[in-house]
Amino acid sequence: MTLHEEMLAVGDGAVAASRELALLSERRKNAILEAMAAEVETRKNAILDANKKDIEAGRNAGLSTALLDRLLLTETRLVGVVKGIRMVGALRDPVGARISRWIRPNGLVIVKQRVPIGVIAILYESRPNVTADTSALCIKTSNAVILRGGKEALNSNAALAEALTAGGRKKGLPERAIQLIRCADHDVARELVQMEGRVDLVILRGGEALIRAVTDQARVPVIKHYKGVCHTYVDESAKIEMALAICENAKCQRPGVCNAMEKLLVHEKIAPAFLPPMAARFAERGVELRGDAAARAIAPGMKEATEQDWFEEYLDLILTVKIVPSIEAAIAHINRHGSRHSDAIVTESEAAERMFTRDVDSAAVYVNASTRFTDGGEFGMGAEIGISTDKLHARGPMALEELTTYKYVIHGNGQIRE
Repeated sequence: MTLHEEMLAVGDGAVAASRELALLSERRKNAILEAMAAEVETRKNAILDANKKDIEAGRNAGLSTALLDRLLLTETRLVGVVKGIRMVGALRDPVGARISRWIRPNGLVIVKQRVPIGVIAILYESRPNVTADTSALCIKTSNAVILRGGKEALNSNAALAEALTAGGRKKGLPERAIQLIRCADHDVARELVQMEGRVDLVILRGGEALIRAVTDQARVPVIKHYKGVCHTYVDESAKIEMALAICENAKCQRPGVCNAMEKLLVHEKIAPAFLPPMAARFAERGVELRGDAAARAIAPGMKEATEQDWFEEYLDLILTVKIVPSIEAAIAHINRHGSRHSDAIVTESEAAERMFTRDVDSAAVYVNASTRFTDGGEFGMGAEIGISTDKLHARGPMALEELTTYKYVIHGNGQIRE
């Protein structure tokens, strides 16, 4: 059997499973999710052992510390995975929910209601928790899911997928509702994004090269979990201690994730008081600073920033710093160099807050808080399947509602159109 034929079989299985999932009650889906969570707990040691193999292979392959951190599963992180599955189970099922209802003058009753998308394929790299989060969200919304993780997490993803499917089957999970593609062939991605009639939506989570290559080949709708070039702007009115804490957290709490701060913009009036203690904190945390001329004049230990630095997602303890003359300049810089992911302002000015939240064109815009909160779990969504930097059909953390579409159900009593 050729790869093309194998992928068509995967797609056919997912379509059949999606039709069975659409018939399941919310109670049944919740029971499946609980069984999935319990099986992950039962197989904890096997999953962690599989992850150790991936970590060892990653070290031998020269993966960076940040990428290894994304790949790592610990007992604590696995507890979080299980908790996320159960949180999804506890949330209200959006499938079948009425969005709106109205009556036309001719008596037709029109109801707009949520329905599953159908078959969702997700291509992702590094983070094995995506396997569990994605599966839970898709089962809750009656979508079949095709998973294609990166080769660096193959053992971890396989162990998690086996646990999820084994647990789910105990409570009636349809066969092939969750399918993990283990083939490392690059043509798998091309096949997935060209399976019209079998795959309804592709979600991309990975590096810029992967996303651009796959998007160019796609024949089915694609949503991009694009890079996170996240900014924090420290306004002239900011409280310095608050700004120091927010910026340190946004950069250092977990630098290898997409919602970590990559660029720091500082108003020129507050820069002499703020930047030296900020640079000292970053030095203690091992952060390499790169700055423009004005920033380097205030904190001389910085390296010179290049033009490419303003567009770069480091996913590491590297930060680029720029001094700006106004909030307008900060907003213009963010809208030009950012990735429309998450951006923050630290300010005590209501006028600055209004301008920033209105004019910054990003999926998540923060006032006096760390960008690290852009996350489905932190938003109370239980988990997320990705963070969309597109504008259609979803934007920001994608959870249950974003994994549904809608249809119109029209009730009449014999009306015909004249």
